Amino acid sequence: MGRRGLLVTGAAAALTLGTVSFANAAPAGGGDSAGGGEQTRTVRGILPTGSPDFVHLPVEVPRGVSEIHVAYAYERPAVPAGTQGNALDIGIFDERGTALGGRGFRGWSGGARTGFFLRADEATPGYIAGPVRAGTWHIALAPYTVAPEGLSYEVTVTLRFGVPGSTPAPVHPPERARGRGRAWYRGDCHIHSLHSDGKRTPAEIAALARAAGLDFINGSDHNTHSAHRAWAGLWGDDLLILTGEEITTRNGHVLAIGTDPGTFVDWRYRARDNRFGHYARQIRRADGLVVPAHPNATCLGCNWKFGFADADAVEVWNGPYTPEDEIALASWDNALVSGARSGRAWTPAMGNSDAHRDPDAIGTPQTVVLADDLSRDAILAGIRAGHSYVAESAKVSLAFGATGGRGEHAGIGDRLRAGADTPVTVRLEVTGAPGRTAHFVTDQGTPHTVTLPASGAGTVEWRTTPSYATYVRAEVRHAPTVPGLPGALAAFTNPVFLGE
Repeated sequence: MGRRGLLVTGAAAALTLGTVSFANAAPAGGGDSAGGGEQTRTVRGILPTGSPDFVHLPVEVPRGVSEIHVAYAYERPAVPAGTQGNALDIGIFDERGTALGGRGFRGWSGGARTGFFLRADEATPGYIAGPVRAGTWHIALAPYTVAPEGLSYEVTVTLRFGVPGSTPAPVHPPERARGRGRAWYRGDCHIHSLHSDGKRTPAEIAALARAAGLDFINGSDHNTHSAHRAWAGLWGDDLLILTGEEITTRNGHVLAIGTDPGTFVDWRYRARDNRFGHYARQIRRADGLVVPAHPNATCLGCNWKFGFADADAVEVWNGPYTPEDEIALASWDNALVSGARSGRAWTPAMGNSDAHRDPDAIGTPQTVVLADDLSRDAILAGIRAGHSYVAESAKVSLAFGATGGRGEHAGIGDRLRAGADTPVTVRLEVTGAPGRTAHFVTDQGTPHTVTLPASGAGTVEWRTTPSYATYVRAEVRHAPTVPGLPGALAAFTNPVFLGE
């Protein structure tokens, strides 16, 4: 199919291919559009190195179509070491168009599937069931990486004719679970299901969350909201289910946590396009949190390039602890100083599993949030305020705070208002961490470290003043495995700030 040219959309450029037309084709087998039958068209082409981020294949859909089915394949030639091979993602937009942030989005599977279908009553996970209306639809191809010899692809579109079904009304999770009143609640806000590149069903995820001792979870499938209606019947008094999305741009990933069910957030822009602030505001209008995910990850397109001015929190710990997390922790800690004395807003830290499939452990790590109740509003408020700590499992519990000379107290995420030379006692209580070490970290570094008892339960105290420590936070670590490097985290807290 011939190229029609480049479109400038205010975001990443998109190449539009020639239109695939079914409008004048009679259904196979002599049927008509009301009586059944199907028609198939296949498109082949080659995308060169340096192709735009998105390539649109227009498909003219006539009246009477009850189902669209798309299958695709592409060549994956061997490439020299250090050279990127071919990777081609796919999704679809309906007759309402491909405009950035528009209403035409109907689904995305990235590179997780070789085909998908949509009809009124059902769709492939990752895609949105609904009417198949006449007009120009667009299959979106996203060449994530292209080998030096180019990317040869084949797309097969099948339209099935017949009487359309009806679209069931969505059933979304409630915004509140029973909970325990004001308490510490454990959650994992970065989990993938089969609605993107995960392998687990929502039912399997809910069961694993309960087994991990979690009180809340947030679904975060890549670039789609199709799973929002897939949690029906899986919540309960013991489990709050939040709906969200992992917005996967070419310059980093960001979690939309706890957005209104049905909210779709576009991802088709780069940092150079100056569009992220607009979509961060969209997330907040949908009552969600903006949380850059694994900001120091080294996978292609994963490293966060948009800055943190629009972030409500940052995912410092992602899955099993790695050097990437250590770098993210240090970067976050360095940023605490700028806001500590100036009074400017600071960015709380959180941790999540980013679990996709076995053996990924849901709840490793988990964010433990102090909230007034087990509700969407209360949990998100606790995360936003930094009233939280991160633990490797439900076995590890922390209590951390600072007390002034007159008995005034501040907990995690708060400020202890005291004069510069006022004595301050910092106290950490730990359970579930046998043989670990407890560390107090300030803007100066790590002034105090204690080895915890073999039982894993212990209390550590340290005295300081606001003139010596701008803030104090706590870490619990495993023993080092590489000489000269710190051991992996078992838990860490957000800071307590000291001073007027």
